[in-house]
Amino acid sequence: MTRSLFRATKISRRVVPAFVVMASLIAVGCSDGTGSNDSPSGPPAEDRAYYILPPGNYGGLPTTQNSLDQLPLYDALTPLRGNVTDEDIEQLFLPEDFQPIGETFEVPTGRPGTTIIYDEFGIAHITGETREDMAFGAGWVTVRDRELLISLGRGPARAAVADVPCINAFSLVTSGQSFIPSAATEKLVTDQADLLREVFGEEGQQIIDEAQAYADGMNAYHVVNGGAPEEPYAAADVFAVTAFIGSIFGAGGGSEPSNSEFRSQLINGLGDGQGQLAFDDVMLINQGAAPTTIDTPFDYGRFTGGEVTGSVTIDEGSIVNLDCVVPAGDSGSLSTAASGALVPATDTPLDREASNFLIADGSVSASGSNLAVMGPQLGYYYPEIVMQIHLSAPGIEAQGAAVPGLGMYLLLGRTPNYAWSLTSASHDVRDVFAEVLCNPNGSEPTRESRHYEFKGQCIAFEIFDAGTLNGDPVIYPVSVHGPMLGTATVNGKPIALTRKRSTFGRDALNLAGLKDMTEGDASTPEAFYKSANKFGFTFNWGYVSRSNTAFFSSGFLPERAPGLDRVLPTNGNGDYEWQGFLGQAAHPQSIGGPSERLLNWNNQSAPGFMHGDGTPYGSIHRVQLFDQWPDRVDLAGVVGIMNRSATEDERSPAWPVVSEVLGGSEAPSQLAEEVVALLDAWVADDAPRLDADDDGFNDDAGYAIMQALWQPLATEVMRPVFGDLTGSLNRIRRLGGNNGSSFMQTDLSTLLGKEPPGQFNLLYCGGGDLDTCRESLWLIVELVSLELAIEFGNNDPNTWLPEATTISFTPGLIPNTMRGTQRPTFQQVLEFAPQ
Repeated sequence: MTRSLFRATKISRRVVPAFVVMASLIAVGCSDGTGSNDSPSGPPAEDRAYYILPPGNYGGLPTTQNSLDQLPLYDALTPLRGNVTDEDIEQLFLPEDFQPIGETFEVPTGRPGTTIIYDEFGIAHITGETREDMAFGAGWVTVRDRELLISLGRGPARAAVADVPCINAFSLVTSGQSFIPSAATEKLVTDQADLLREVFGEEGQQIIDEAQAYADGMNAYHVVNGGAPEEPYAAADVFAVTAFIGSIFGAGGGSEPSNSEFRSQLINGLGDGQGQLAFDDVMLINQGAAPTTIDTPFDYGRFTGGEVTGSVTIDEGSIVNLDCVVPAGDSGSLSTAASGALVPATDTPLDREASNFLIADGSVSASGSNLAVMGPQLGYYYPEIVMQIHLSAPGIEAQGAAVPGLGMYLLLGRTPNYAWSLTSASHDVRDVFAEVLCNPNGSEPTRESRHYEFKGQCIAFEIFDAGTLNGDPVIYPVSVHGPMLGTATVNGKPIALTRKRSTFGRDALNLAGLKDMTEGDASTPEAFYKSANKFGFTFNWGYVSRSNTAFFSSGFLPERAPGLDRVLPTNGNGDYEWQGFLGQAAHPQSIGGPSERLLNWNNQSAPGFMHGDGTPYGSIHRVQLFDQWPDRVDLAGVVGIMNRSATEDERSPAWPVVSEVLGGSEAPSQLAEEVVALLDAWVADDAPRLDADDDGFNDDAGYAIMQALWQPLATEVMRPVFGDLTGSLNRIRRLGGNNGSSFMQTDLSTLLGKEPPGQFNLLYCGGGDLDTCRESLWLIVELVSLELAIEFGNNDPNTWLPEATTISFTPGLIPNTMRGTQRPTFQQVLEFAPQ
């Protein structure tokens, strides 16, 4: 398609988005939907590269045309499911080809070496005579297009740097709350410049200089347009935003307190032997059943070697969370705003996971070229938390998505010869330590004691003043391991729980990895590994170039002392300290991958490689929905596999074994029989959760039935062993989702004599008796079917159509919605023509 024709398409698409949807559906009717060819069709003459970011690239108030112009395109792909054509790709994605789209205009900045061109979709194309000129332009664009986000995120980013234990830094941004850092917190940020120089030398200084040029551009925009911030932006703001993004999307671990207390519950309720066996089963950690991105084993296990002597089990019900925000004034209570930002400090830290990539080597593509469809699921926000951008300067030609606040480099995107993307890996970079409390005078310690035992001494906690939240002081104790989360008891003796993060104080070092990727240094898989390994945050990296596809799983991952069970807190007495960090070769990595495909949807990276202690991987995972690959696939076929999976119920791979168990006897009623038959057909049709006609209701009844039935079924499977503790199991391993699916798939397959991988220690459903299990599951189907019949007012399951899921944009600054889908927020579609 020529540039002029593309421009005309864009104008029509913006003015009449409904026409786009209709045109796409008509195009589907002309396609066989296979996305494949029996023989290679030959490589394309030039690259095919596209991207998308809903609702639009501009993120200010009042909204403009560019705030919403990508939303109808993104939404129009959803109803196509797997029936995607090349024409759909050209219509429903924007070109990522280093050229502006359609009509353009230039924005003057007053800096002679900086040129900023905006295209019709509000995407900035920035050219710098020097790299600092380019960085300056990126800073200018950041404030122009994301001033609201930057102003809201500046303080919360410091909370992320400091690892404030009781505050969800991300909620501070989305709720507009005010965190003002203390001098001590600010020093944690500014000290990182020295670390950059120490670790990377001249390259580290270059990062600092380019970060400062970026900040200069942010300040310059304010000078020209008014409304300058009280405190000018500086390189430290770039470091803080880097920490903010890493704390949400690039960290794992920290679930040890809840794991440990749950273990105590099971031992108390089921007995020592059976309680431990049940605990090991439901942890779903490195059990050998999980789908993995690569099939080469990498050794990073749950147990660190030898007898477990350094892990502790917390007494049931003994955890008390730390209150780290002190009420200001005489009221004695926190402001409503402040309380809304607080989280229980000992809970698993919040993270986000729904990113994916599908990468196919040329040996399995119809054209013989390498293909990729990939992107991170960052959530749906207005303003969006990344922005599309094109950067051009000496040594840099890159286009993709940048994080506002560190936009002089791309978080993900492409250069002329390769592209990369990320998914959250949730690797174990956070450990919770159990500090044995003590008093210097030798008296019996209590929960209020502010000293702890370390290497034979009774030493004091540091009291850290992090700043204020909406005017309320944020103060908490810190040990040699990190901030205090709360207290508990072990065998009746008081302990403090603290959390250590491997990347603490090192957040800015991650910029080196993004710098490498942006400036084209990852020209080979080996160079890609080296660049990705500079990233201490935990991500799965997908890579595609003209000649290779590759995968690397990054993180500054501790090598732990022998004698530990990594899902439990570590004794903090000094005998079980970290002993170094994994080298590059020890990280999961691969060129090509299994069957020359690299598939990741936040699933386990490699056999034998444990991720976070709160990141279970069982036999069922949504990455299994990336199936139905033809022998040779084209680019539209890969997009189709992704898009079909985005509206496919992720529990559906576990349904066949449930159906097989039920099929061993007659249904208790005609209604129950019809419900099971309907689910069989729905799953065979790829279990769609879809409102294709956009009438506000799901097109199939299967989703309503699955939603009502799944958790009761999983509960019934596990109840014979867990009994009254089944509710606790649900709280730590959600039974209505992938974990419940894995429990059912593994246990029921064992009862059927299939000997599945990762077989459990215990038998659950029916107490291990297949007939009793089958009878109990039919009873659940019968009861749920009757409840649904009452809810929908009839006995015809085919009419039980629930209201469709819709996606809105947090925090509610725009009213627009789109159809539900589990698709990356920002997404690239790529085919590299061989040179």
